[in-house]
Amino acid sequence: MKILLASSEVYPFSKTGGLADMVGALGRALVKAGHEVIIVTPLYRGIQAKYPALKKVDWEFDLPLGWRRIKAGLWELKRRREATIYFVDQPGYFDRAGIYLENNLSYADNAERYIFFSKCVVNLARYLPWRPDVVHVHDWQVALVPVLMAHEKGAGWGNPPPACLTIHNLAYQGIFPGEAFELTDLPLEYFQPGAVEYFGMLNCLKGGIAYADLITTVSPRYAREICTEELGCGLDGLLRQRQDRLIGILNGVDYSEWNTNKNKHLPKAYTVGRLAGKQVNKLELQKQLGLPVSEAIPLFGTISRLAEQKGVDIQLGALAEMLNTNMQFVILGSGSPEYERGYRDLARRFPDKVSVTIGYDETLAHRIEAGCDFFLMPSRFEPCGLNQMYSLRYGTIPVVRATGGLDDSVVDWTQNAAQATGIKFFDYSARSLARAIRKSLVLYNQTELFKQCQKNAMKADFSWDKTVEEYLKAYQSIQGLK
Repeated sequence: MKILLASSEVYPFSKTGGLADMVGALGRALVKAGHEVIIVTPLYRGIQAKYPALKKVDWEFDLPLGWRRIKAGLWELKRRREATIYFVDQPGYFDRAGIYLENNLSYADNAERYIFFSKCVVNLARYLPWRPDVVHVHDWQVALVPVLMAHEKGAGWGNPPPACLTIHNLAYQGIFPGEAFELTDLPLEYFQPGAVEYFGMLNCLKGGIAYADLITTVSPRYAREICTEELGCGLDGLLRQRQDRLIGILNGVDYSEWNTNKNKHLPKAYTVGRLAGKQVNKLELQKQLGLPVSEAIPLFGTISRLAEQKGVDIQLGALAEMLNTNMQFVILGSGSPEYERGYRDLARRFPDKVSVTIGYDETLAHRIEAGCDFFLMPSRFEPCGLNQMYSLRYGTIPVVRATGGLDDSVVDWTQNAAQATGIKFFDYSARSLARAIRKSLVLYNQTELFKQCQKNAMKADFSWDKTVEEYLKAYQSIQGLK
């Protein structure tokens, strides 16, 4: 099968979160399964310098964007046993310091940038000599692709491939003032409630949901949750209408990247049969972050965007209470200035118990996953989550709120004591999270039980080999629709 993937970010070329990890890993897994894959993504600042093997493609985009025409180039990167990457080169839109925002402010022309990028994706899908069997787009930035394809079908594109849309996070929909619709160059019939119009505004994700042949989310539970008023973010009605085309597929983990045995980021290798090395990583992490070095102190960690979705408010409240006990906490992340201040305040109040690193550091992320005893993910909602899966492979017990992919991927003691891999809590409150942390401390002091939980966690399999089979079945299910 020939599959065209389109995403606004792809690891290792660009990344703000799990979207980049997922698309990069999906492309690799599809190639490994014997399929031809091209991934289309913008050429952001720094990519060309970092990847000198990039080659200019004899292809020029010259596309309408409202009253203007915008030109762009195309670059290609081919790698052994990997998807081919096509980079759309439009410096005015993509040669910037950030991807979506700068200094915590979204770029004012994000509508222009990603409507143009979506048109580039459609242009490639229609005119490349390599004709895709499926076009698979990810999140709001390219959610207009199915809409644009549907229009081009009516404007002479005889047999376009089916379009699959993956919703990584329904909370981000690409909503812009109504006048942004002019940039699509679509007839006014598309600016209505059954298409892209949303209370007088342009809603990119809504358009994709309305026109995609298949809609997927990144976990089965999240597919059910977004059809409810509580977590439907205003689109639950449309999603219920399209429920026959909506499925949830739990993300996989790239274990070639996230492993404990052959990992350049870790001071000491370890495996499920040789756990002693995990303690070495813990002691090294404590030393690196300036915390008292001790095997006996339970070490909790978090790597996260500091946003309300991630449960930051209840985590700050629970930690303010629980840090009076014998525990340590480390965090790596960035986001809301208010939440950044909250964690820095905790570090000032508990200098021997808390380490805060604002930003992102790939090596430190691996070391936190390997060195901590527990990993906290108290999300308000979580479409899939990857860090809990990384934690499982690293033998770091996830403490999660039972929502979305967190509920799908972690087994609590109350579900199956023999196969338990973590601890779940249900109420979204600081008190409920504090109780879960207390359970963790009790578990830590029951050495044999704790080790058994670690081993169960490390044996859990969330490899892409399993996930890619589900995507291939999904693609095949829409092959006959066109």
